[in-house]
Order: sequence, then C-alpha cells, then structure tokens
Amino acid sequence: MSFDPSSLRFDAAGLLPVIAQEAETGEVLMLAWMNAEAVAMTLETGRVTYWSRSRQSFWVKGETSGHVQHLVEMRVDCDRDCLLALVRQEGPACHTNRRSCFYTAVRGGVETEIIAPMPG
Repeated sequence: MSFDPSSLRFDAAGLLPVIAQEAETGEVLMLAWMNAEAVAMTLETGRVTYWSRSRQSFWVKGETSGHVQHLVEMRVDCDRDCLLALVRQEGPACHTNRRSCFYTAVRGGVETEIIAPMPG
C-alpha cells in the first residue's frame, strides 16, 4: 500500500507533531511540527524539514547550523496525527547546543539538568 499523505490528521492550523529519534540509539532528540508540504519535502529530499510556528516558514533542520537530520525512516502513529522521524543527527539537535531538547529531568519534584551542552 503506498503512503497517502492526505490520510494524515493535521490539526486546525494544518500541523502535526513530529518526534525526531536517533535511528541507531533510539535517543529522543526533539519534537517539532510539520504541515503537509513539509512532510512531502522531507520524504522527497531525505532532509528533515519542519514548519516553524514562530517564523511561519519552512525550517530544514541544519540549514543554518550545520546540525543536519537525515531521514532514515518516517513512521505514522495509529491515529495518524503524529509522526516519528527516525534520523541520523549530525551534531546537537537542540538550539541550546545539546544532543537532545529533553535535557531536563524532573526527579523528586526537582528539575535536574541531565545533558550538558556539547563542546564547541
């Protein structure tokens, strides 16, 4: 069965959340948003392309930072309203220069930084 992007369930703003996960390690890197065109661009180019809600424009991950996400596989969840992008991440995924955006844990009611910024 071929993939039909029109079967995805976008929200009222025409977006759906995308979780980026490192394909080899399973590490969860970040969550961002795609519209239908960003999904198509990602599948066509193999470079993960998001929709920036703040800038109202496409955001090819790594285009300015060099921290590229190469798509290995895209997965659709059971409700078709969320995507999982298995990627090969070059450098940090987070704009704070950390490998993952999920660098703060809540342990015993206290926020604890568990991932330090990458050198450089």
